[in-house]
This record gives sequence, C-alpha cells and structure tokens, in this order.
Amino acid sequence: MKAMILAAGFGSRLRPLTDRMPKPLVEVGGKPLIAYPLALARAAGIRDVVINLHHHGAAIRAALGDGAAYGVSIHYSGEDPILDTGGGILHARPLLGDEPFVVLNSDSIIDLDLRRLVDWHAAHGGVATMVLRHDREQARYGLIEIDRAHRVRRFLGQPAHVDEPLTALMFAGVHVLEPRVFDYMGTGAFGIVRQTYPALLAAGCVVSGYVHDGYWRVLDTHAGLAEGRYELTAGTNPLAPHNRP
Repeated sequence: MKAMILAAGFGSRLRPLTDRMPKPLVEVGGKPLIAYPLALARAAGIRDVVINLHHHGAAIRAALGDGAAYGVSIHYSGEDPILDTGGGILHARPLLGDEPFVVLNSDSIIDLDLRRLVDWHAAHGGVATMVLRHDREQARYGLIEIDRAHRVRRFLGQPAHVDEPLTALMFAGVHVLEPRVFDYMGTGAFGIVRQTYPALLAAGCVVSGYVHDGYWRVLDTHAGLAEGRYELTAGTNPLAPHNRP
C-alpha cells in the first residue's frame, strides 16, 4: 500500500509565516509538520509515500529528499497550476498504482492506528473510508452523517432527508481510497470533499466512516499552530510512542 500526503497548498491562514516557507515545513515539537503524517505511514508499515508540491515545493523536496531520513521512500508529484485536493490526487494517479491507498493532510496531527484503519476499510468493502470524529465545532467543519453500520448516508446536508437515525461527525482529513474512486473525479482543479464524495454517494457507492476518538489537531491557523505546539511540547505528548516522528 502507498500513502499520499497533500502538501501543495498556500497555507494562506498562516501568513505571513507561509509567505517565506511552505506550511508542511513549519516547526511543531521540534519537527517539521509533515514529519507527523510521515511517521503515521511508517508506523503502519507503509514505505512508499507520494507528496504533491506547489507552493515552495522546491523547499519541501530539499528538506525531505528521498525520504530515507524518515524511514520511507518519497515520490513527488509537482503541480503547476495548483490542483486542489481532488485534482492533486488525480494528477498523482500514475504514482499511486492500482491498489488501495491512504491520503493524509500535511497540516494535521492525529494519533491513529493506520494499519487498523486499512484493515477496517478492507473488511467493509467500500470505495472509500473516511476517518471521522466528534467535535464541538463539527458543524463549522461540515457534517458527515453515518448510519448504524458506519456507512455515510448524508454528506454536508445532502440528501435533505434520510429515513433512519444518523450520527453526525466531522472529517478528520484521513481516508483510504480504492482506485475506483478515480471514476468519480472531475478534471482540472477540484476538491475531493465537495466534488468527489457527493458524486460517490449520488451513485450509490459505499463510503464508510471510521470513528476516531483519539488525539487530533489541525494546525492551519495561528491559533491552531500555537495549541498544537503547546500540546506536543508540554511534557504530556498526546501521541502514542509509535506515532511520534
């Protein structure tokens, strides 16, 4: 299995810091932010990692090299122009191969057993599995609603009515995708959450929701960065030892 880490974005909400450096290289807990998803992949036994590049892409390539220092082998997918999340994944298709693959964000830190997630995905037989979580601000992030069998039934409010009880959660930015997902992707620059996932649901494809109740932090704002830095350096590191870079 391969993993893809999304790292092409401009990091606009972290300006002016990201005017001079890419968000994935911002220091958190003595490590670049992207070291955390790399450690997650390595802990799950994933050695082949694809990273997409645009904003300050050369700096990311220079910092990470071939990935040997992180225990993985890195392949880069350059974008010009930038292609958003869905377009970036589609553009990297030749590097991802014909097997299921994991996608992670470079600006999030999560204490997740990625191997368990992959096994759970295989057992549920869907086109995609999204890692979901409860959060007091989940409505702001966008609600993803699952039924008792953990199948996603309502996505960002659509469809308007589902005739069974649902549990509302939010997307934590980690997913497992089957190659069939490419059949439901658009062209050019597009977001996988707002374009591809609704297309999957409209087509009746199985999309599963894996509920994670451990640590999660997105560090894409100055407030989030400050909170993450504190949590990861305050002496009570919330990450399990095998997930620490």
